[in-house]
Amino acid sequence: MKFLITLCLALMSLGALADDTYVDLWQLHQEAQGADPRVLRAQALVRSGEGKERAAFGQLLPQLNASGSVNRSRRDDDLNRIQYNGKRMAVVLNQVIYDPQVWRSYQKYIELTRQSGYESADTQVQASIDLSERYFAVLAAEDELSLVRSELEATERNLKRVKALYARQMAMVTDALDLEARVDALRADEIEASNKVLVSREAISELVGRDVSEQFKRIGDNPAFSLPAQAQDYWVQTALDSNPALHAREHSVRAAEAAIDENKAGHLPRLGLNLTAQRSDIGYEGAVTPRSDNLVASLDLQMPLYSGGSTRARVSSSESDREAAQQELEALRRQVVKETRTAYLGMTAELSRIKATRRALESAEKSRAATEKAFGYGVKNAVDVLDSIKEEFRARRDFYQSQYKFVTSLLVLHRWSGRLGDGDIRRANEWLVAP
Repeated sequence: MKFLITLCLALMSLGALADDTYVDLWQLHQEAQGADPRVLRAQALVRSGEGKERAAFGQLLPQLNASGSVNRSRRDDDLNRIQYNGKRMAVVLNQVIYDPQVWRSYQKYIELTRQSGYESADTQVQASIDLSERYFAVLAAEDELSLVRSELEATERNLKRVKALYARQMAMVTDALDLEARVDALRADEIEASNKVLVSREAISELVGRDVSEQFKRIGDNPAFSLPAQAQDYWVQTALDSNPALHAREHSVRAAEAAIDENKAGHLPRLGLNLTAQRSDIGYEGAVTPRSDNLVASLDLQMPLYSGGSTRARVSSSESDREAAQQELEALRRQVVKETRTAYLGMTAELSRIKATRRALESAEKSRAATEKAFGYGVKNAVDVLDSIKEEFRARRDFYQSQYKFVTSLLVLHRWSGRLGDGDIRRANEWLVAP
């Protein structure tokens, strides 16, 4: 807790924080869902796909068109000259009875719409993972800055002690020089760490669309970390069954197969029904005639014979597209298996590492205190003190980072398994508390 207080004071002096308000992972997640351009783009593509599917379906429904014309005509011949007004109005209804190309085009757009839906879901979960990783990257950067400043403070304190001892000829000049060199190096590290904090916060601002100046909630003392009850094979199988990116690729393959059928239908006949109603008083060659009403019903049959080889070329191209889609699906399936196993193994390793680094931190704190006391009695030199301080802060940094990596690995496991939702973000957020 003392470290956390030091961390907050260090960041406030840096000027990175505008006020005393706190923000957590869940709040930023909600903001990013409505502001992340990737999420908004994916949602727009879903709406676009739905519109294209509806347009393709509309080609299967009746097509009704109306036309009309009004003209002024003059007819001259050897006997007389006639001027008159003429009108013609028509209504035409066309209905597809058998058109395999239109039907298979509609099936293709159904698959493409489902593909865009799963891609949108995958984009949303990936955006959640990106935000979570960047959130904990900010915490890690702030930890690094606080640790550097704490180490700098401890080193300066020991430098004053060495100078006082040296003034009484109880310490060597090399001890003072070693400490001064370490102080200068830590001041340079402090500048770099301060910049890293600002850069990591900019990465968060990129996702939420505003400057993030609030303080971040942090992982509390002794969080109840534990492994999921299910084994690794369960998560791999769940990922193969539920991962939205895999589902998107599967529908991409189906859309490619529908495109093949659509292009093959270019060789098949088409049958349609036409109904026409026309009223006109314009006769042959524009001659005036009495008004007449014509009603026509017809069946139109079209049989493609030869199109210069373009139909076969489109089929061949579509078959290559299907093969490419199948290879993309297989590559993604292998990636999903690899990433799921990696996340599970990483989560298991980080949980063990949390326990190990906690013990290492406790040992390093005791070792540093003993070394400083021994230095006061002249048993240890300044280099020993420097090493003990460095080891303590390295152990503290490793302890914090192992916690962050465990949480992100857990979220990544849910991401690849296809089950990452708001509930998972909320559960991770419960480990965060205001310092």
